[in-house]
Parts: sequence; structure tokens; C-alpha cells
Amino acid sequence: MLDRYFAVLEKKKFAVHWVMRSVGCGIDDPASASEEELRAANKAGTADFRVLKEGAADVELEQREEGSLLDLKLELSRRMLTHCAFCERRCGVDRTTESSGFCGVGAQSRYSSDFLHMGEEAELVPSHTIFFSGCTFRCAYCQNWDIAMHPESGRWAEPAMLSGVLLEGLSQGSRNANFVGGNPDPNLHTILETIKLVGHGGRFLPMVWNSNMYTSSESMEILEGVIDVFLGDFRYGNDGCAKELSDVDDYFEVVSRNFKTAYGSAEVMLRHLVLPGHLECCTRPIMEWVRDNIPGVYFNLMFQYRPEYRANLFPEMNRRLSVDERQKAIQMAAEYGVAIS
Repeated sequence: MLDRYFAVLEKKKFAVHWVMRSVGCGIDDPASASEEELRAANKAGTADFRVLKEGAADVELEQREEGSLLDLKLELSRRMLTHCAFCERRCGVDRTTESSGFCGVGAQSRYSSDFLHMGEEAELVPSHTIFFSGCTFRCAYCQNWDIAMHPESGRWAEPAMLSGVLLEGLSQGSRNANFVGGNPDPNLHTILETIKLVGHGGRFLPMVWNSNMYTSSESMEILEGVIDVFLGDFRYGNDGCAKELSDVDDYFEVVSRNFKTAYGSAEVMLRHLVLPGHLECCTRPIMEWVRDNIPGVYFNLMFQYRPEYRANLFPEMNRRLSVDERQKAIQMAAEYGVAIS
């Protein structure tokens, strides 16, 4: 579990974004290519990347200053910005104008803070975490509502500056770069440019995509070969609860699809926040799906729920978990053979 991630930390393997830089984009001039041509080249290049990914760190890789598959992925994300489909809401707005979609994030990302986070999973800390402003969900109980619900908050996220602070954090002992928020999805273009600018100094710096996993399939294709670890929430076991509490449609289909995609292309850490009164409708079906589809995945069963933001509008959500609910969730994990972390 997380074998490749630890190999990068031990400098036995490169972070995948460094491997990606050795793969050509397959197009002479990506800027003049159509988006369809870029997508086709991305798929072909990603197949080449998979062959190189498991190479040892002492294998020389011919790095490309320009014209790498990472450059192509960055160009593709900029094209998508003009008809945004970074997440499955697929608002389709041109964010290069003054327009923004559901998340409220414009063409230039904003972030609230960055620091060496000691509150993540033990395997990740200290984790250099960048909290982007804005989110694709509207969770009634959001614990980061001051960031997630206010995309205009914080400061401009300049890739050159962010890459610099990530390298500084690495010198201070960070084990990874952790992109969160809010949610990272609306900031895909900014994150890719930041990773590109990290360069040689970050060749042993794993990248973590800390997401609600409502990412579009197109974005997931771009992220393969850039992200080492998907740190994803799987919150709801059905669409009804997701709609009521987070104002999101087709939740289970989209999130389960993305976990399967991530499981087949990178390393995955799945978080399930147990919600009061939602063990049978959410916790149980999620554990059953995990057992049948992504067995052995890192599964963090989380009991940190507390009523925040507008949780008082939902009486069943306006309380903490009971001791019985915690015990029942642990029993469910044993029942489905889910090894909880």
C-alpha cells in the first residue's frame, strides 16, 4: 500500500511528474493543434508514460525543457478553461472572460493559505498543503466554509510563487505537495503550471490531489502521470443524500468512476467521513462498493464530523456521532473486509 509513494520519498523512484517530462507530446506545435488532437496525443503519450513509470531513480531520463507531455497537458487544461469542464458540473463557461460557473472561480486561481500540515494521514505528514478558494460542492456541514463558499477570498495563486514555496517546504521537511481547498478541480490549470515550474528540485516531491472526486473524466485523463496520490472523499452511498446535503447530481456514478480510474493509474487514499444517521444509506453501500471494485485500497474511516456552517438546517446533522454509530461503522468495515486506517 502506497509502495511507490514511499519509494519516491526514499529517492528510489521519481515523482511521476518528473517521469512525465521525459515523454514527448507527439505534436510539433500543441498551440496550433485542435483540442481533439491534443486529447488523442495525451492518450498516446500517457500510454508511453506508463512504460517508464516503474523505472528506478538511477535511470537517466532525457528531460524536455519544452514539448513534453506535461506541456501538452497544460495546454489542454488552458483550452478547457474556455468552456470549463474541470468537474462534472460541466458549466461550460469561458473563464478567460469575467465569467465563472457554479464554483465561482475565475481564470486566475486564489488560495487561502499554504503550510506544512500535520493533521493529514500519518503517511503524508508533514504535508505542504495549498488551500485553494472556492468549491464545486455546497455541503451544508462544510468545515472549511469560509474558504469553500468564498472563491473571492485569499490571494492570487501565482504558479511561480507557489512552485517556490513548495520547494522551500521541501527543504523544511515536507513529504509531498498537497492541493486541496475548497477543492482543487477548478484550479487544474494553475496546479499544472505550478508543478511544471517546480522542475528538477521537485523530482522526488510526490503530488497529492486532495479532492471530493467529482472531477470530470477529461480532467482525470489529464491528471494521470501528474499526480502520485489521489486523496479522495467518498462521502455518500446514494444520490439522494448527496443532492440534499451537497447540492450535487449523479454523485455515486461520478465518484465511483473516478475512484476506479485513480485506482488503476495511481495510488489512492480513500476518506470516508461517517455522517450521523447515514450509516445504512451511505457508509454501508460505500464499503460494499469498495470491497467489490477497489479491494485493498487505503481506507480512512473518519469520525471527525462536527456540525458546522448550515448543519442546523438538517436536524439529523446537527449533532456529533454517537458511540454506537462509531462502533457500528467499525463492525461494517469488518463485515465487508475493508482494512481501515
